[in-house]
Amino acid sequence: MTFERRIASVLLPFAAGYYLSYVFRTINALIADTLVDEFNLSPADLGLLTSIYFLVMAVVQLPLGALLDRYGPRRVQSACLCVTAAGACVFAFSDSLTGLLLARALIGIGVATALMAGLKAVVLWLPPERVGFANGLLVTIGALGAVTATAPAQILVDALGWRGLFLLLAALTVWAAAVMFIVVPERDSETPSNPALHSVSLRSIYRDARFWTLAPMSATCIGAAWSIQGLWAAPWLTDIEGFDRATVVRHLLIMGLALSVSAIALGTLADRLRRRGLPTETLFGATACVFMLAQLAVILHWPIPSSVSWALIGMAGAATVLSYAILPGYFPIAASGRANAALNLLHLSVAFGVQWLTGVVIDQWPSQQGRHPVEAYQAAFALNLAVQGAAFGWFALSRSTALAPRVKQSSGYVLRPYRARAIVCPYRQAHIAWLSEVGAARQQAASWRTVALASIAVCIVLTTLAMPNLTALRDEAATGGVASASSMLGIAAFARLVP
Repeated sequence: MTFERRIASVLLPFAAGYYLSYVFRTINALIADTLVDEFNLSPADLGLLTSIYFLVMAVVQLPLGALLDRYGPRRVQSACLCVTAAGACVFAFSDSLTGLLLARALIGIGVATALMAGLKAVVLWLPPERVGFANGLLVTIGALGAVTATAPAQILVDALGWRGLFLLLAALTVWAAAVMFIVVPERDSETPSNPALHSVSLRSIYRDARFWTLAPMSATCIGAAWSIQGLWAAPWLTDIEGFDRATVVRHLLIMGLALSVSAIALGTLADRLRRRGLPTETLFGATACVFMLAQLAVILHWPIPSSVSWALIGMAGAATVLSYAILPGYFPIAASGRANAALNLLHLSVAFGVQWLTGVVIDQWPSQQGRHPVEAYQAAFALNLAVQGAAFGWFALSRSTALAPRVKQSSGYVLRPYRARAIVCPYRQAHIAWLSEVGAARQQAASWRTVALASIAVCIVLTTLAMPNLTALRDEAATGGVASASSMLGIAAFARLVP
């Protein structure tokens, strides 16, 4: 089977499932006002309704991951997508908050393995030298779901209503499950068991000091970015900024585009800086600082274009590219999957907590004419920002104490400072490992560049299709075109990164 045929018959069906998972993740931000009016939801109810998606994903991720290893991604993910379709149907026909919660939970269960199944399928069927390109293409297509859940989805909501939109999504999900089950070939054989994989358990990962250097900042920043983009951006723009529907949708579209493009930009930049001796942890810390400053600009109403601040908040959702690139340096390569799963559990759990508790905090202030005061949103966002600041402080403080790589001993893996007299691996083994890492990094960089061009092209096409329906964009362009100029500058800056 040729590489192109493997892409078409393996990668694209799983990418379609991951794309739908992103649509379901962010669609509530688009229909939040409608749900509040129709079901008389409080901010706490709205936060719980949207965040339960992350909660059930965190609960079932590890059990479903075990099923992936046993039965293969084709069978497990096609069955899970059927659960997602059932949840979308229940959501469309619900007439109470309880029904909406049940439906949202079913959707979360169904898409919990969307990314893991795609990554596993890539490893099973594609040649190792093309895995980097395939993973980049998978993530890019998935992130475009956040773009689709803005202006394009608004067109469908205007034509079909939000219930009709969910019925359409249910039909598309069933179609994706059928295509996946029919088109994707059965796995050829089991992957060989690696003893190193079983030597590092989830317990040992969660007890690792270096893991807890990174995890708090990664979970609080990325989880908050997912929470804001998935729900609370739209209420802020409506209640606090006073924007009309078209302007709110345009801001959500900008956030989706920023998420899609920044995943590739951050990966490329991290590779370039790493080759110049700058660790990825430093870039991740700088990204977290930019994210926190963008939130501060929103809270304090700094005199900068709102589209810029919200675009930076959307970009932070793609910082998983950096955190998942850091973890393999802390654990054996064979255990990197478990380490990523352990961190992703924290991402999802924090996203659930932030999304729900933000609504609880806002609900402490009485609403006025259906809208809560600015102090309510500022208090909720500031509390979240304070937690991120504490996590960043812990990260900066912990980074000042250098830790050596793990050294395998009879009792397992232990941490030793650089200054300790620990037995390290022989030079020849380290040299071979380094050459392997350099080769993989170069292949990954080339793959990201290729995917970047395709991602930008698709984003431009989607934006062009959405423009006729965004009259507010033309009004803003007439007053200076700040957002358009910022977008063009962003694309030009990114083009300089890609030779």
